Amino acid sequence: METTQKSEAKGFYKLSWLQRIGFGSGDLAQNLIFQTVATYLMLYLTTVLKINPAFVGGLILTVRLIDCFWSPVVGKYIDNRNPRLGKYRTYLLYGGIPLTIAACLLMLPQAAEWSMSAKMVYATVSYTVLSMIYSVVNIPYGSIMASMTRDNDEVLILTSTRMVCANIGQIVVQAGFPIGLAMFLSQAINWDQAIFMAIGTIPAFIILPSLPVLKKLLGKKGLYYTLLSIGFVGFAILFFVGKFGDVQESAMIVKIAKIMTGVGLLVGSLMWALVPEVITDSEYRTGNRPAATVNALAGVAFKAGFSIAGWVTPLVMGLIGFDLASEESALPTDPMAWFTVICVFAIVGFILLTLCFLGSKENITTTPEKPVSFGDMFKEFKANKCLQLVLGVFVVVFLASFISAPVNAYYTELAKYSDTVQNAILWFTTIIPALLLIIVALLIKKYPLTDEKLDQMNLEIEARHKNA
Repeated sequence: METTQKSEAKGFYKLSWLQRIGFGSGDLAQNLIFQTVATYLMLYLTTVLKINPAFVGGLILTVRLIDCFWSPVVGKYIDNRNPRLGKYRTYLLYGGIPLTIAACLLMLPQAAEWSMSAKMVYATVSYTVLSMIYSVVNIPYGSIMASMTRDNDEVLILTSTRMVCANIGQIVVQAGFPIGLAMFLSQAINWDQAIFMAIGTIPAFIILPSLPVLKKLLGKKGLYYTLLSIGFVGFAILFFVGKFGDVQESAMIVKIAKIMTGVGLLVGSLMWALVPEVITDSEYRTGNRPAATVNALAGVAFKAGFSIAGWVTPLVMGLIGFDLASEESALPTDPMAWFTVICVFAIVGFILLTLCFLGSKENITTTPEKPVSFGDMFKEFKANKCLQLVLGVFVVVFLASFISAPVNAYYTELAKYSDTVQNAILWFTTIIPALLLIIVALLIKKYPLTDEKLDQMNLEIEARHKNA
């Protein structure tokens, strides 16, 4: 007991499962909204509102560019303050309410009856506002993980719990959205489509709880390489089935391959375990623990991958003859159905954010004596090579995840489309993601922080605090 108290006094806190699951519920909450936007917003704007795909792609890119400036502002603001309800937890409540409202307003059914100019203005304003509010919740939420413990094993368990919850949100949205649309309209559910959209999430529920064991068996980098290799093979199988076979006749092979791609893309979830390591590296060098700042930069990076995907996909597909606004939609286009489903997700998400607020406990937080400036943030990015690598991986792996997201709904219906459209679908659902996984592996190879080095850093940091 004395050893445990001594260890925890040094910041190496052990967490209860109630705390872990409470924290993880926040990621489930946010993914009910983020995955809806990432997977279905493009389809909503192009197939329900009939907005030009080129405009939609430009809008997604523009909003993300705005976020590149907005997220550091949010991170700087949070790092320099210490609210009464918690340095980071406070924003789960203060930001959760407007986030829920903004999510519901994103798909107003009345917008379908407006003029095209009004639709474009509405899409621009509603999406921009939602994105900015989302950062106010997401950045402090990510910072909570670095404030709960310094124990690397605990951080890994906390990350795996968080990512299991996040993937529950992903599978609920990716399968639940088309199912919800069909149920609202009393239509037959396309189970092949719903399963294909969501089945890639299944590996998360097997691999994430096993992370501590897999990490000991394969090593940190060996774990990443193994997952990426399985994902690459899965994308290759999907390509060959779609190009030379029949997707519907090869349904079982397609499902297995889709699960394998989910194994590779799971690396994106595991990268969040490296964010506390980067924060520790910064604290070791500078004496400050800029959790919100680093999480803001990580948020910019993973949203950059999403934004590039959202810009490139409709633009390139339009250039090669696949216009999402004019082709037969893979999903129902009733505006009220879309509005109802996103409102359900948003309200459930707010309830889960409240549970996260109650279940998280901040043990390690610092407010710098000198406020963090944008110059300090740039210096930290420039000096922290680990941060640069992690941000690079975030961009590439989330680009691989999201570049295929809006098109996955079309893969199971591949035979309906022309050869040109089929090739476009295959490029975005198989070839491009597979190539991006190779780039991810090359970036991870350069990452220098081992668990032994991190433990030594944390011990030295705690010794400094003790002697201060």
